[in-house]
Amino acid sequence: MLSKRIGIDLGTANTLVYLAGEGIILDEPSVVAVTAEEDRVVAVGHEAKEMLGRTPGNIVALRPLRDGVIANYTITEAMLSYFIDKACGKARFFKPEVMVCIPSGVTQVERRAVLDATMAAGAKVAYLIEEPLAAAIGAKVPIAAAAGHMIVDIGGGSTDAAVISLGGVVVHNSVRIAGNKIDEAIANYSKKKFNLLVGERTAEEIKIGIGNALASDEGKDKEEKVKKMEIRGRDSVSGLPRTIEITEAQVSEAIRPVLLEIVAAVKGVLEQTPPELASDIIDKGIVMTGGTALLRNLDRLMTQLTGVPCHVAEDALLCVVRGTGVALDNIELYKRSISKK
Repeated sequence: MLSKRIGIDLGTANTLVYLAGEGIILDEPSVVAVTAEEDRVVAVGHEAKEMLGRTPGNIVALRPLRDGVIANYTITEAMLSYFIDKACGKARFFKPEVMVCIPSGVTQVERRAVLDATMAAGAKVAYLIEEPLAAAIGAKVPIAAAAGHMIVDIGGGSTDAAVISLGGVVVHNSVRIAGNKIDEAIANYSKKKFNLLVGERTAEEIKIGIGNALASDEGKDKEEKVKKMEIRGRDSVSGLPRTIEITEAQVSEAIRPVLLEIVAAVKGVLEQTPPELASDIIDKGIVMTGGTALLRNLDRLMTQLTGVPCHVAEDALLCVVRGTGVALDNIELYKRSISKK
């Protein structure tokens, strides 16, 4: 027991790290800044995120994960290595055991890439656990019971919907549409409607500030003050900086098509669910986790369109990493659902 045990929720937008015995110790953006010529890592995490869209020509800030899977192997390895060093200290006698979370729909090749990158980053043993299962454990859903529970984990790069019973995944669906696609939809809307080019950080700020899944219907009956936000960007016609105002209803209109695709993925899982488990899900409802689940009124939109009550889990952002930690502490209990190298 001299080696430390680490659980990593390797997300497209953020990476969270759990250390056995200490709890969640790190929550940093999954961004790495590297030099353009020799791919040398300059900064990782918060420091690198500050550089997004603002770097000089010789430095590139990028996200090594795309849609929940590894897009750039060497940089992911450097990022994992940075997080493991931060959790265990650079001078260590024993390599740690590391458990990493992956979306449920990844291919064998993508699984292998995560395992290999984790081992190369300095792990003694690498385990993989599927995101919906980790999210359900972290949201304190009694997954070992002989009853159906539905969990929808909406992160930055992928949406994972799964029905879990007797400690395993019965039906699952993973689509590579989530928070990042919502940011893209906002940026595209701003370009089409206002001829204004905005970066991904600005789009994310708009989503967090006034993003609402149901805004268009609500403001009309209450005659309440319309929520607005000033955004700055570059005019695509004149090429000069410009400031405009965007309203909550406009943001809602921009993101609606992406939200409907997320709901369609959830419906796809409900359609494949065995009847016995479907009746359990109607009783218990759908549990939503992940950062994008915190989008205002997304649970209400999901309830309206699926007819199944939905609720957002407590600490939705931390459910996956907490579940990974619990699984890491009780590997024997969950060994059917974990792959190992």
